Amino acid sequence: MSNVSISTNNLSIGYGSTVIQRDLTFSLNAGEMVCMLGPNGCGKSTLLRTLAGLQPALSGEYTHSDAKNIALVLTERLSMDNTTVHDVVALGRYPYSSFLDGLQAEDEQMIAEAMHQVGFERSTIDYQLSTFFNAHSDGEKQRILIAKALAQQTPIILLDEPTAHLDLPHRILILRLLRQLAHEQGKTILISTHELDLALALSDRILLMTPGKGIQLDTADNLKKANAFTSAFSMDIFHPLGEE
Repeated sequence: MSNVSISTNNLSIGYGSTVIQRDLTFSLNAGEMVCMLGPNGCGKSTLLRTLAGLQPALSGEYTHSDAKNIALVLTERLSMDNTTVHDVVALGRYPYSSFLDGLQAEDEQMIAEAMHQVGFERSTIDYQLSTFFNAHSDGEKQRILIAKALAQQTPIILLDEPTAHLDLPHRILILRLLRQLAHEQGKTILISTHELDLALALSDRILLMTPGKGIQLDTADNLKKANAFTSAFSMDIFHPLGEE
């Protein structure tokens, strides 16, 4: 039985008549965390949005092993007036609940557990869930949106810069958690990030995107040996001061 959960074949992505990347062919496996790296404007967010079905592919194709069960976390700053944290995280459980019966005790447990997984103390979770989403900092909002994705219990999770607004301890916590979910629960985790050091240390493979020149998907060590990072970023990112 194939372990592939996402595959693309000559996929071209972009907006309207503007092609950002063309002829992308790769596959991602269940049980691995892949970090997508590359300079701004190379198409990382566009690829995620295309794979999630939020925008059409310009050409080529992509397939998912379970197309209806994808959780997506974007970086857009959301404003939700009069919406509680519970309401936001609970959105992840609605595919499993009926309109008439609403959320069940099991759903509420998953909501609380997801909040704890992203770093909220168990002793304050009930209070945090009752607060308004807009009352939280950008970093807390980002963790809440990740909790929604976790509560959704999908086999595939796509995240666009999930640690962008977080401090260092929470950046490490979130990436460790996502790696754990991939390895222990067999999920496919694809993350767009600028966290170079953490990505190299924690990802199973790196999807390295070069502006207008496609992608390379391999281990961090293999990409280093091939000088792929220098090519993608047009500089030696491992020696920013030019030292040997």
